[in-house]
Amino acid sequence: MMDAIEAYLCLRRTAGFAMSNVQYLLLSFARFAEARGEQHVRTTTLIDWASQGPSVAQRHARYQAVCTFARHLFLDDPCHELPPPNYFGHKKTRRIPHIYSPAEIGRLVLAAGRLTPGGTLRPQTYANLISLLAVTGMRVSEALKLRVDDMTPDGVIIRKTKFQKTRMVPLHDTALAALQRYMEQRLRMHPGGGHIFVGRNGQPLSYCAVYPVFATLLKAAGVQAPEGPRLRLHELRHTFAVRALESAPTGHQRVGRHMVALSTYLGHVNIEATYWYLQTTPELLVDIAAASERFFTGSPS
Repeated sequence: MMDAIEAYLCLRRTAGFAMSNVQYLLLSFARFAEARGEQHVRTTTLIDWASQGPSVAQRHARYQAVCTFARHLFLDDPCHELPPPNYFGHKKTRRIPHIYSPAEIGRLVLAAGRLTPGGTLRPQTYANLISLLAVTGMRVSEALKLRVDDMTPDGVIIRKTKFQKTRMVPLHDTALAALQRYMEQRLRMHPGGGHIFVGRNGQPLSYCAVYPVFATLLKAAGVQAPEGPRLRLHELRHTFAVRALESAPTGHQRVGRHMVALSTYLGHVNIEATYWYLQTTPELLVDIAAASERFFTGSPS
């Protein structure tokens, strides 16, 4: 089974999947099956192994990783069993994200500009990072990995991030000018290194460093959720997706094409992933109500 795992991982990685966690799970399962003297996937063995996960979500993840592997093996060797899907009955749930208002984003940027110590690059680093995330909807990890040579006159290049995709993210002239001003200051104060966003030591800014600073900025800016879990930096991506759809031209077909463009812009593999980022807002609910009324009354679009 170890040889089969190696071949399977090689094939999937050729297709652009990282497979790091899947590799760990498959090797763990193979060792478990080998201890039982088994060379093929057996449903009972898989259930026993997956049941070692401490939560339903983790048991499900373990189980599904091997299920996918088993379907691949079964094509060449029917001696492998095909375990039934979703044995543990796990249903994925997603927390409802906070959609930031323009005023909240403005206050966050102002709070970032007041960070201490004064006279350092730190305030401008966080002000420009939050601004860039708000106007592009890129992933936090993508922004932190940006390098100086990723900047072009048309925007920034996102190189091989999630799903190993590379794409161009266009920037409005004002956003590009602001980023260029920051880069001039960044290169003057920290001339070394190739990353755009750096910490006080001139090294690439890490998410572990950004996360607590963002929590501080939320408090300083007076931005908080009415109820529920703590707000996240990643929700600027949700906000961008929602605002982009709100600004789409009216008309069913044009909105559909806008969704396809938005999916490509965000770097999603398929459009289904884009729908997860869209949340109801008063503006969208008005549009939905109007579209529903036209549909049921037979009125022209």
